[in-house]
Amino acid sequence: MIRVLIVDDSVFMRSILSDILGSDPSVCVVGCATDGIEALEKICKLTPDVITLDIQMPRMDGLETLEKMKKLPHPPRVLILSTLSGKDAEMTTKALKLGATDFMLKPRNLSKVREIQRELIEKIKRVVEIPEVSSKPARENVLANRIVVIGSSAGGPPMLDTLVSQLPPDLSAAFIITQHMPEGFTAALAQRLNRISQMPVKEAENGDVLYAGRILVSKGGYHSIVSGTLDKDGKRGGRITLSKSPPMYAVRPAVNHTFTSAAQAFGSATVSVILSGMGSDGGEGSLAVKNVGGRTMVVAEEDCLVYGMARSALERECVDKVVPFKRLPHEIKKSVRDLEEKDV
Repeated sequence: MIRVLIVDDSVFMRSILSDILGSDPSVCVVGCATDGIEALEKICKLTPDVITLDIQMPRMDGLETLEKMKKLPHPPRVLILSTLSGKDAEMTTKALKLGATDFMLKPRNLSKVREIQRELIEKIKRVVEIPEVSSKPARENVLANRIVVIGSSAGGPPMLDTLVSQLPPDLSAAFIITQHMPEGFTAALAQRLNRISQMPVKEAENGDVLYAGRILVSKGGYHSIVSGTLDKDGKRGGRITLSKSPPMYAVRPAVNHTFTSAAQAFGSATVSVILSGMGSDGGEGSLAVKNVGGRTMVVAEEDCLVYGMARSALERECVDKVVPFKRLPHEIKKSVRDLEEKDV
């Protein structure tokens, strides 16, 4: 049983979060607090495993609460619940640096907060289950000549936690994750994933070289475009260009841009993966990967919160595999190993 303390100054949010978390038999809400001062008292009294923590609260905000929690002998894991503002994006990144375990975005329209029920429960479970990686194996900067591109939207972040934590560090491919997320929050996402991944993870910057065994997270507010490169020995590689071109399917970064440009740069050495997501982004990009002889896969519908993106690819008849999520890390590893053997 996962013991949860809810910390939020809104009566509405405390009530809704209690109902949502209480609906799962493996989660027990042990109490609520209205600010950081009350939270610290109840943490000592109730010993929760996890707290959900609002950032902007009276008397003591979330950041100060995290500072104070460092002095506790056994602090709980912390899931930050953040609003979709630029200020909260900056504060969320600071919260992770101060020791928060993970974060999740509240809906822009709080009347729709119940729509996050499944994702919130999954986040709570993964915050407890997935260990942080204290050190990563040292690895030289080797230009990648294979690439795995991953597209994700609504319902995707909990999947990314599990997937990234299970990928081995010696895979000879570069990875790019394109998650639909507002500008400012992808830095926090990359920071979170870097803690649980055996490979280094960072937010993409303009001009980033694609190295094997490294993961880039597409920067919010920009499309991540992959450009092909050749070194002095004629070895193929790639780098990232960040583009402010118009949104595609109302999103930027768009999965289609990343998938399509990766296919152009890496050809048949491209593997595309679509996780849970709303809308049609990803279908055209998957088709581009298929057309150059790359490998395409989507997660099975029963494992996804929303199936729009995967369905967009399936409708184009360009998907090689529909994969149960629990088998996805294995399928990605197998695809990369198969590409390695082709190059031998």
